[in-house]
Formats: sequence, C-alpha cells, structure tokens
Amino acid sequence: MSNPSPWAIEANGLGKKYRRGWALQDCSFRLPAGHVCALVGPNGAGKSTFLGTATRLVQPTTGTLKLFGVPISDPAVLERVSFLAQDKPLYPRFTVAETLRLGRELNPRWDQALAERIVRAGNVPFDARIGTLSGGQRTRVAFALAFGKRPALLLLDEPMSDLDPLARHEMSGLLMAEAAEHGTTVLMSSHMLSEMEDMCDYLVVLAEGRVRMAGQTEELVPAHLLVTGVTEDGVVPEELRRRHTVVEARISGRQFHALVRPSGPLSDSWEALPPSMEEVLLAYLRSSDAPTLISDEARVEDHAHDGRAA
Repeated sequence: MSNPSPWAIEANGLGKKYRRGWALQDCSFRLPAGHVCALVGPNGAGKSTFLGTATRLVQPTTGTLKLFGVPISDPAVLERVSFLAQDKPLYPRFTVAETLRLGRELNPRWDQALAERIVRAGNVPFDARIGTLSGGQRTRVAFALAFGKRPALLLLDEPMSDLDPLARHEMSGLLMAEAAEHGTTVLMSSHMLSEMEDMCDYLVVLAEGRVRMAGQTEELVPAHLLVTGVTEDGVVPEELRRRHTVVEARISGRQFHALVRPSGPLSDSWEALPPSMEEVLLAYLRSSDAPTLISDEARVEDHAHDGRAA
C-alpha cells in the first residue's frame, strides 16, 4: 500500500443489479483523500449499496471501484478502511472491554487510548455487556471500534440517528478533528442535512441509483442561486428556463421560487439570494430529474470497461 493514490475513492461505471432492478447504476465519481464527504440521497437511492460495495459486502454487477488506487477486489485494501453500518452490529454478550480487546487483537494499527477515551466520554461502563446498553451507548462503542482502528477511510451509514443532540455534536467534532489531525477521509451517509453543512466539505448526491451531484461544497453550493419573482400567467417565466438551468421551481400564489444554476445575468425584476447547502440538497432530493452537476475534480475519466465488475 505504498505511494497511495491522491484519490480515496474512484468509482467508474459502478453498478449493482438485483432481481427487482438496478440499485446502483453507472455510478462514477472521485473523492480526494482527506475530505469529509456527505453521501446524500432519498431512501432507495443506492447509498447503502455503494457503501456495501466499498466494504466488499456487496459484489458489484458492473464497473470498477478503487480505494487509494487499489481495486476493491484486493483484500489488503480493507486494512485501511473502517465501516460503521446503520444497525451497528456488535456481539451482545461481550462486555465493552471485551469488545475493545477484539478490536485491538484484529487491527494492527489499533489506538486503545482513543477508543477508551470515546467510551469514557459517554460514561459507558467498561464491564457492561453490549446487550444491556442503550442505543446511544452502543453507537458510542461502535464509534470507538471504528476510530480505534485508525483507518485512512472511514465509511459511515447513518451513524448518528440514535444519538441525542449533545452526543451528535461531540461525535461530529471527533470526526472533524480526525480528518484534520490524521488526514482521515470520511464518507458519511446521513439524512441530517443541517448538521452536515458544518461537518462536510465534499458532497455526493445519489438519486435513483445514479450520481446527480459531486464535488467540493465550496464549489457546488455557490454555483446556485435562489430566485424569486412574479409568475407569467401563473407559470415560471420562460426567460428563466431558457437562459438558466432550473433545478427546482415552485409556484406560490403569483410568485415563483426557483433554485437555479445561472448562466449569466438575471433579470432585475427578480430577487436572487445565495442558498444554504441544505437548500441545495433538498432541491436535488425533491427533483430526481434535476440536471447533473459534477465538478472537474470529482469527474472520472470514462474509461471503457467490458461491463463486468472489477
């Protein structure tokens, strides 16, 4: 694993097909190492399928996936990856101390001090059995396992859904500190859009199994404007749709409200304001047919492949 790639994740034409259809299709994007990335999409968009592929729990049907330049088919790549699944599976009969010992025995780069610090911060007894802990306490122990491994890539599937606001704030701070101090790359699936705005500096948006938006937040979010104005005969003005890329438009009385990617000056009769990251994400989540926006940094060269997974 020497001379690591600058890309923590490179997906090219990645797809997974089940009997009911495609859960993930033609998924292509790059995530540079060292970022905290939000993986966003409605239920059924393919988020968990992608995370399963990245952890070798799901075998892709088509395309390729590399982590730090190493194909996911190489088992050695998982030494640098931690995965925290949504259901946070732990052995219920193990004590907290035994669970951390398991992590220490299985991971050569294990950081016992860090793992214990995460557990102690939540006042979780080390002699308590996992099965007796609350959902939030189990989540904290699962975080301790994930961080204790000292991964280069941390994959999180809805990690904080059962934490109280104070614990979520603490775990968010821990994630950002890890990324800053150790260069850990984080890819996190979550529905908590407002909280991710403070945590994440990179975005990947999935809808209907396909990538709709990918890139750094400081590039993607400012590419949009919230535009408000008077409708023309009860519809969005033709000039707005003709001259600019409309992601979403809604009518309220005689006014329209639209999130647009402007292609030049806007009419003086309209009001335009910069959106928040949450407003941009909500618009894309509500509009699955919104035009795709992938930054040059996140775009993958479309190398031809024979359709088989690699």
